[in-house]
Amino acid sequence: MSELIKVLTSNQLIVAFAIVGIVMWFSYWLSNTLTGGRIHGSAVAIVIGLILAWFGGNQTGGSKGIADIELFAGVGIMGGAMLRDFAIVATAFGVDWSEMKRAGLAGIVSVIAGVLVSFIVGAAVAMLFGYRDPVAITTIGAGAATYIVGPVTGAALGAGSDVIALSVAAGLVKSILVMTSTPAVARLIGLDNPQSAMVFGGLMGTTSGVTAGLAATDPKLVPYGAMTATFYTGVGCLVVPSVLFLIVRAMLL
Repeated sequence: MSELIKVLTSNQLIVAFAIVGIVMWFSYWLSNTLTGGRIHGSAVAIVIGLILAWFGGNQTGGSKGIADIELFAGVGIMGGAMLRDFAIVATAFGVDWSEMKRAGLAGIVSVIAGVLVSFIVGAAVAMLFGYRDPVAITTIGAGAATYIVGPVTGAALGAGSDVIALSVAAGLVKSILVMTSTPAVARLIGLDNPQSAMVFGGLMGTTSGVTAGLAATDPKLVPYGAMTATFYTGVGCLVVPSVLFLIVRAMLL
């Protein structure tokens, strides 16, 4: 047994792929057995992943979830920023540009509206909890856009680490909600074609949440949602720490 653990520990990335494969198989089995496929297996897998992350962090007192356990450290590499961003960029190769053009103005409007609505909701919640500093309000509002825009905005404006942490938490909650709820609401909102996927990605903005949610709905839609969600992040990083911050400051000072 000790030799087996030694071999597995020295091949952490391979172990990570095996773990993800087992979790996916089990998730689809649960989905088909308990819900008749009404809750997609990918959504079940996301929930299981969150539980495993909590368990790993709780057992080790670390901050990387199950990756803090040496045997499963490869999960941290597999789910790290490098492979994540590579996967997101790679989705662009699956885009049909004729479909992109058909989205046209709707795609652009969805990105702008998505950033503004998310920011306003986040800023309003921050004010309800007693924040009156324009920097703090803007940073938390940025986090409601995505957990990437939040830290970028906080660093640009000089926000405190506690406020930046709140912005990341807000973005993560949004991402998880989008991941798990997309398969359930896809039929209700007509999320079944490239154009609607692009609008959805532009409105939601959280690239990880959108790609995971669309993958659970229809993998063919992932490149389109990921494309506008990525644009959303870029627009948020440009607009929130500049234009929206100036507007918030003017309103409060």
